[in-house]
Amino acid sequence: MDESTIDGSLAPETQPVPAAPPVPGMPEHKAAPAPAPRKRRGSLMWLVVLIAGILLVLAVLVAAYVLMDTDTRGVTVIRIEGTLATGAVSDGDIAGSEAIGSQLREAADDPLVEAIVLRVNSPGGTPSSAQEIIRDLDYAKSRKPVVVSMGDIATSAAYYISAHADRIYANPDTFTAGVGVIWEFSDVSSWMENEGYNLSVYKSGSKKDMGSTARSLTEDEQAYARKVVEDSFETFISDVTTQRAINRADIEDGRVIRGAEAVRMNIVDELGNLNDAIDGAKRLAASRR
Repeated sequence: MDESTIDGSLAPETQPVPAAPPVPGMPEHKAAPAPAPRKRRGSLMWLVVLIAGILLVLAVLVAAYVLMDTDTRGVTVIRIEGTLATGAVSDGDIAGSEAIGSQLREAADDPLVEAIVLRVNSPGGTPSSAQEIIRDLDYAKSRKPVVVSMGDIATSAAYYISAHADRIYANPDTFTAGVGVIWEFSDVSSWMENEGYNLSVYKSGSKKDMGSTARSLTEDEQAYARKVVEDSFETFISDVTTQRAINRADIEDGRVIRGAEAVRMNIVDELGNLNDAIDGAKRLAASRR
C-alpha cells in the first residue's frame, strides 16, 4: 500500500514543509554568490605571471648594469680599424662606413650608454666613406658625448672623422693629420710597346678610359684630375678647420704629424691612451647631466 491517502493527497509525513515566515528585526539570510567563472581567474593568473616576468627581466638588466666593470660602465667603445671604405664590411682590414655608422646610431639611441669612444687606428681611405661616418657621428654627438682615442695612426680620412668628435686623445707617437687628397695614375704604355703588346679601345667619350694604364693622361685630363683633387681637398680642409681651431697653413701640406706635436697645434686635445679617453668621456657625460 502506498503512502497517499484515498483522496490522492500526500501523507502528512511526506507533505512539503512550508517555509518559516520572516521574523521582524532579524536579518534575512541571502544565498551565497555564485563563484567567479574559471576563465576570469585564469586570465588574472596569466596577467600576474606576465608582470612578474617583466619585473624579473628588469631586475636582471639592472643587476648586469651594476655589476659591469666600473671603468667602462655607461661607455661604448666603437673601433675604426683598417682602410676606410663605404659598405657594410668591417673586419680589421676594411672599416666599412655602414657597419660603423650603425654602431654609432645604436649607441646613440641606447639609454644605458652615456658616452661613446671611437678607437681609431686607420691610415684613412675614401673621402665619401668618411663623410658617411661623419653624418652618423654628428647624429650620435647630438645625443651624448663622442670622444676619439687614436692608436698607431689616424691620418687623412681617419682624421677627417676624428675632427668631428667632442675631444681627441692620442699617444705621443701616434701618426695623425695627413690632411689631403690623392689620385694616382699608372702608365705602362712604354713596357707594352717594348713587349709588342697592342690594345684597341673604343669609347663613347674622350675621358671614358681616363686612368687606363695603357696610356698617359692628356693635358686636358691632367687639368680635370687636378680640379677634382683640389675641390675634394677644399671640402676636407674647410670642414676640419671649421670643427677645430687649427691654422690652415700648419696642415695644408698634407704631412703626417706626431701626437706630441699635434697637441701643441690643436690637432689633438690631450695625450692619453684608451683608458684615458674612457675616463674623459665619462667626465663629459657627467657634466651634461
